[in-house]
Amino acid sequence: MRGHTRWVNGVTHFPDGRRIITCSSDGSLRLWDLKSGTQIGEDWRDENPGVWSMALSPNGEIVASGCDDGKVRLWDVETRKVMGKLTGHTKVVFALCWSADGERVASGSGDGTATIWDVKRRENILTIKTGHTWVRATMRGHTDWVNGVAHLPDGRRIITCSSDGSLRLWDLKSGTQIGEDWRDENLGIFSMALSPNGEIVASGCGYGKLRLWDVETRKVMGKCMGHITIVSALCWSADGERVASGYWDGIARVWD
Repeated sequence: MRGHTRWVNGVTHFPDGRRIITCSSDGSLRLWDLKSGTQIGEDWRDENPGVWSMALSPNGEIVASGCDDGKVRLWDVETRKVMGKLTGHTKVVFALCWSADGERVASGSGDGTATIWDVKRRENILTIKTGHTWVRATMRGHTDWVNGVAHLPDGRRIITCSSDGSLRLWDLKSGTQIGEDWRDENLGIFSMALSPNGEIVASGCGYGKLRLWDVETRKVMGKCMGHITIVSALCWSADGERVASGYWDGIARVWD
């Protein structure tokens, strides 16, 4: 399938199994028919900022896209129009993830922050009440871009990864980090994916290394070496038995 004029930064299947949607630095999202390999309808565009991340809601009705203007856009799949915008980040939104109930979206940005949004209210819901006013609270700690974010199944925690070489576990109620950084060799982490059962995190690093982390112990339980370039994308199979990885050199691999 060809059409985007710059990097393809995200791809996701629709629940019907017949379509996928892609996003690109060229500023567009595009819907594709898997049988014919052709684009369905026109490009989805809004103000033309580059689109660096994308996530489909659990019910398949809304696409969240992260852009280089710092905004998270919410797209209605049926109308293919923007139904809302979440503003607050000051740099590129590199990572997006929906909660299992579809009520929240987590975003990770080049400004070094991760934010939890209430989709219905279009608000940052990670807030603290000081007694005088409402103060917006974002989770801070990473010293470089936040490249990945994932909700844990309990709905109370998220994991983020960063170019600073760490993964960090966060409490969503307090917005504070849980425990120490997860580190191994201090290589920048450019992608991350949580296994379907929530027990293993796969992280993609520089120099083509893929690490598997035990969520309970927060330790590396395995490593895979696939190529010499950055692991830019990761995805688990539905049964949790395989991990697919994508690299900056254009090669994709599937690991058992």
